[in-house]
Amino acid sequence: MMIKDSEFLEEFERKLQQSTPVDLEKNFRILNWLYEEARSLGVFPPEDPLEGIETDIKLAGILNSVRKTP
Repeated sequence: MMIKDSEFLEEFERKLQQSTPVDLEKNFRILNWLYEEARSLGVFPPEDPLEGIETDIKLAGILNSVRKTP
């Protein structure tokens, strides 16, 4: 399905975010679940924490150079 009226969708998302209170406890439960899942899969902590850092730095530079739309 393609979004045809992106302004309508953006307005809907903005109103949804404003009307939905932040649930820190729920967010921390999700974070802890993701952390435990990554550990159980053996992907966290990484064997070499600096592996791929060059790619991360390059990607961050690209993302930070993109102008945000109002």
